[in-house]
Amino acid sequence: MTDTPGWASPGSAPSDGQETGASGPADAAGRPDAAPPADQSGEQPQGPGVKWSKEQPPPGQWSAPTGAPAPGQAPPPPAGPGWGGQPPAGYGPGGYGAPGGYGAWGAGWGGQPPAAKPGVIPLRPLGVGEILDGTVSTMRAHWRTVLGITLVVAVFSQVIVILLQRLVLDSTSNQVLSDPNATSGEVGRAMGDAMLGFGAVFVLSLVATVIATALLTTVTSRAVLGKPVTTAEAWRDARPQVLKLFGLVILLPLICLGVIAVGALPGILVATTTSPLGGIALAFLGGSVACVPALWLAVRFSLASPALMLEKQGIAKSMSRSAKLIRGSWWRVFGIQLLAGLIAGLVSAVIAIPFFALAMVFGGGGMSAFLSGTPNVGWAYLIITGIGAVLSSTITFPITAGVTVLLYIDQRIRREALDLDLARAAGVQGYSSDAPASGS
Repeated sequence: MTDTPGWASPGSAPSDGQETGASGPADAAGRPDAAPPADQSGEQPQGPGVKWSKEQPPPGQWSAPTGAPAPGQAPPPPAGPGWGGQPPAGYGPGGYGAPGGYGAWGAGWGGQPPAAKPGVIPLRPLGVGEILDGTVSTMRAHWRTVLGITLVVAVFSQVIVILLQRLVLDSTSNQVLSDPNATSGEVGRAMGDAMLGFGAVFVLSLVATVIATALLTTVTSRAVLGKPVTTAEAWRDARPQVLKLFGLVILLPLICLGVIAVGALPGILVATTTSPLGGIALAFLGGSVACVPALWLAVRFSLASPALMLEKQGIAKSMSRSAKLIRGSWWRVFGIQLLAGLIAGLVSAVIAIPFFALAMVFGGGGMSAFLSGTPNVGWAYLIITGIGAVLSSTITFPITAGVTVLLYIDQRIRREALDLDLARAAGVQGYSSDAPASGS
């Protein structure tokens, strides 16, 4: 054993300054006592040095005492990693992951030192609860900025959505689509108008999502460092990457849809050439099977958005970074994102369902009209449901964006010791600014 603090085993060095070779207590003159006289049985006195008892246990039978301590004697301290054992798992040079790092010091003397926490999360590998708590803490600590971003984006997008829905899903279109005597030309025009309106709504929602994600990514990254940020500062930092983020947000769903389309293609060919019914069944089966690799790709590239925004990367590089960070942690990332999605969906439903019920009562012709498939999509209906959509988006946007950003930071802490860079950037005491930076 070495004498490195925290790793030396008891008894490996003289204690209390006593030198090896001192044979016993000193007499009044300060000289060591002479060897004790032989007992009456005629045994010879032992020489200087360590004095061994006559009766020794058999070889190999030494073990730690298990009995209760004598009266007035303190119990021995429990053995721990600081007494020559192995260091706790998860700590190593350059951060976490190998023996000998900063986590091993003093592990047997009162536990590991707490991690620095300059902002909403501690600078160490995070658990699921800490990621969710960090998201909520970001919303609380920077509520003005978060609320301003999400509310403005949600209100702007919903106003345009309401106008488009009112212009497209008017009473004439509803009557044509529900009229069994309508001509094919009328049905085609009504369906074309509806598809155009839904496409415009989708694009607008996509733009709103991109802008909110870009700004909230910047806010969350500053919250980790414990630094304030305004909406103007967040926009100034995110603006150069918004177009790239827009391209990334379009590309990722297209990749997943392309994989599903390839799986359904044989069935589509069969349906158009030989057997329509069999082809439809085959297309459904192939598309369902293709959903598995599509989901795998979606999770694999799910951290590309924060990589693009925070590392100022291009689209291809950010996708490569996401794949590298998630390698070996696919199930963990998938589980956390699924949990965050379920929480966001539940919150959205709790907020939106009451507004939908109010809209059906006051502006949609009642539940009977909705169940019959002919609701009255008027101004009152659209405004009430729009208010519910604004409120739900204001809450769910920060949840989904915050969890994604904190997952990205957590994966970089685990793989690249990003916690050291974050501590230096936050000005945490004890982290030298001239220390070598970790990999990026």
